[in-house]
Amino acid sequence: MSRLVDVLLGRNRRSEVPIDAIPGTALLWLIGSFALLLLPQWNRLPWWLIAACVVLAGWRWLAQSGRVRLPGRWLRTGIMLVLIGVYLGTVQGRFTVDTAASFFVLAVGLKWLETRSARDFYVLFFILVYLAAVNFLFQQDILWALLTFAAIACLLVGLQILNAPDLPGSLKAGWKRLGLLMVKTLPVVVLLFVFFPRMAPLWSVPLVSGEARSGISDTMRPGDISNLAQSSERAFRVSFGGSIPEYRDRYWRGLILDYLDGETWRQRDREPFQRPGRVAVDGGIGALASNQYDVLMEPTDQRWAFSLENSIAVSDNVFDAGEDLFRFRRPADSPVRYRLAIAPGQTRPGSELTQAARQRYLQLPGEGNPRARALASELAGQYSPAQVVNELMQRFRNEEYYYTLRPPAMPNDGVDTLLFEEQRGFCAHYAGAATFVFRAAGIPSRVVVGYQGGDAGAGGDYLIVRQYDAHAWVEVWLEGRGWVRVDPTAAIAPDRIEFGLREAMAEEGSFLENNLTSPQRYGDLAVLQWASLQLDRINYHWQRWVVGYQGQSQMNLMSRLPGGIGMKELGYITAGLVGFALLVAGLVSALSMTRGARQDGFRRVVGSWHRLCEQAGVPVRSGETPVVLAERMAEARPSVAESARIFARTVNSHYYSSASTRQADDDTRRLRRLLKTMKRQLKRNQETGSRMPKHD
Repeated sequence: MSRLVDVLLGRNRRSEVPIDAIPGTALLWLIGSFALLLLPQWNRLPWWLIAACVVLAGWRWLAQSGRVRLPGRWLRTGIMLVLIGVYLGTVQGRFTVDTAASFFVLAVGLKWLETRSARDFYVLFFILVYLAAVNFLFQQDILWALLTFAAIACLLVGLQILNAPDLPGSLKAGWKRLGLLMVKTLPVVVLLFVFFPRMAPLWSVPLVSGEARSGISDTMRPGDISNLAQSSERAFRVSFGGSIPEYRDRYWRGLILDYLDGETWRQRDREPFQRPGRVAVDGGIGALASNQYDVLMEPTDQRWAFSLENSIAVSDNVFDAGEDLFRFRRPADSPVRYRLAIAPGQTRPGSELTQAARQRYLQLPGEGNPRARALASELAGQYSPAQVVNELMQRFRNEEYYYTLRPPAMPNDGVDTLLFEEQRGFCAHYAGAATFVFRAAGIPSRVVVGYQGGDAGAGGDYLIVRQYDAHAWVEVWLEGRGWVRVDPTAAIAPDRIEFGLREAMAEEGSFLENNLTSPQRYGDLAVLQWASLQLDRINYHWQRWVVGYQGQSQMNLMSRLPGGIGMKELGYITAGLVGFALLVAGLVSALSMTRGARQDGFRRVVGSWHRLCEQAGVPVRSGETPVVLAERMAEARPSVAESARIFARTVNSHYYSSASTRQADDDTRRLRRLLKTMKRQLKRNQETGSRMPKHD
């Protein structure tokens, strides 16, 4: 049994490199860098994988301190198989870029168990650099980017300590050297970033993982949007070329739900499947016109874009999907920027509705909610369609209906329960109930889902639309007018439409009540709000001008320079910049070497002495001290014994005493004189030997 334990723990592996082959300080910097690189992925990695990485890296550190042993081959194999089995059970056949990145993190964690020597350190170093690049697939905010750069800096410092662990002040010197290197290379990096041609790849792999993202979906149950109302995550930001619309007019259309399946509203026709294509071009096309607006949208893994009514597409990465909706040419699996324009004269067709469309927008389940159906029949028997709409809105205004983020459960006949009993709900409840009544009254209608509102960013330069701005409203078809927006929320809680969710929920106190860490929850703290908006402004410009600096944005910038720079000219400029940088680096390196050679005359004299010893038949041995070399020289060439001993003592005195610059120059001159003396002594000895008579 003890032998089996020894085999598992690797105690019988005599040829294995000792654990202390890697300096403890260097290993600590490597582990710290790994921890920093895991932070940007904490919200997408399964909890067990993060825990496994912590345990494996901790195991390696405890082994470094001698508290435990690293596992042997068989135990390592068993741990690997168990963790891979858990991984396969977690992904359940969903092999995407996301799951592949998770497997890569697992492989990095397992690598800690076999990191024993300096060679393993180098391997793990390059693996972690690649992990840093993987992070940018999922997190591109400036704070996460700075964290990733900090992790790379820790890697480089650890690498320097690995190669010089006993050097005094190596940590401070490493950071200083790293800072100087960054200062030298930063101008070249900036120039290459601006001028290097940004060409879209021929193909790309979508990052869509199948995991739920925060945001609206293509189905709506009564409580779905109220759940989103507890999230302050950004949905998108908007910049306008002209004046910003009034708050009540900020209806951001996303998708239409036209089929009622029990209590769930969904799309009758699913979004058509499209093969993964090339990365879409960015939406930054010159300066904004007075009727245009730019949207910088967070990833949703969906193809729908959000727009104001009566908009037309300006950028190439969105297209008009009909019914005043817009779609991307591929899922938005990363932040995407697109541009639209408001065309005031554009109205949706209102002349007639086809029979098929009428049936589509009148669909209801065969049974359920009898009181709502009776109310619809009563209204339809007394009023025209437009009057039916007004009567229902008047009912919402005049009776005691409440807008709440704490709606009661309404499992059976939810529309009847909402309208005639509870009278408490959120926008999804009222939009779904109103659409049910309108359809039961013979009025074609549909639910529109998107966002309503948006708060000004720092300086008022753009709007920030957050998840708690998610909203649902109704559109009804009226003869001669076409589709008309009808919002029950505006009748029940006008503050929600005029000022936003915070004001509407002020009395109830339910705004972000489940989100204690959100700055938006504490609207009365002016300093916190200011800091949050300033950080968002920095990140917004980072997303627009750094992360979003792609082909069209680059060509737009280049068009402002004289000479009409195109893609070919950019290639020439880039090649010239690279060549010039290499030339400057070579010249600086050559000058540094020349200056160093000129400044270090002492070492040159010592080198000349070593060559003289070699010529005299006394080879210089590696690691040999000057005194030992002088004694061997004296034994082989007695004529230079005294000069060689004085030379060696002078070298030792120079290196092991705190001599001033003047004293160092005196030592150099003294060594030169001694070197000339030894050369004359050797030459005289050779001449004397050649004049001595030869005996038979």
